[in-house]
Amino acid sequence: MADILLYLVPSLALAFLIWLVTSLHPLFFVFSAAGTLCHELAHFSVGLLLGAEPTGFSIIPRRTGRTWELGSVTFANLRWYNAAPAALAPFLVLLVPLAVAWWRTRGAWHFGPADLALTLLLAPQFLSFWPSPVDWRLAVRSWPWLVIIVVASIGFYFLKLG
Repeated sequence: MADILLYLVPSLALAFLIWLVTSLHPLFFVFSAAGTLCHELAHFSVGLLLGAEPTGFSIIPRRTGRTWELGSVTFANLRWYNAAPAALAPFLVLLVPLAVAWWRTRGAWHFGPADLALTLLLAPQFLSFWPSPVDWRLAVRSWPWLVIIVVASIGFYFLKLG
């Protein structure tokens, strides 16, 4: 596990630099394009799998008031049972750098030219895994899942006692 984390240090450092420069000018959004693509594909894929019926997909940045929307996915059938998984799907993006780091650090490893290219592709993933404020608002539609989880947890607790 230490090898995986060590492998990801350059990507994390580059992610920090990208985060700093993207606030300077919209042109720098190009550095976060790979992460935006993965973020929106996560929404789209999970929404498709759970019947949320994605109807729109964009990774073209557009100005929304004082901020920028880097991408979006729209759904036709967002319901209580699929809203949270579809809206919070970007958390799955963290699996990309972890999987690549695991793959590259199996056995003896060194940091070569291919790893430098991978660093450039993995860094934006660290900037894109967190759901946006809109994503969190959509996830609240799944509040019945909280009730189900609490009731199931209480039921399992009492079953263990009996």
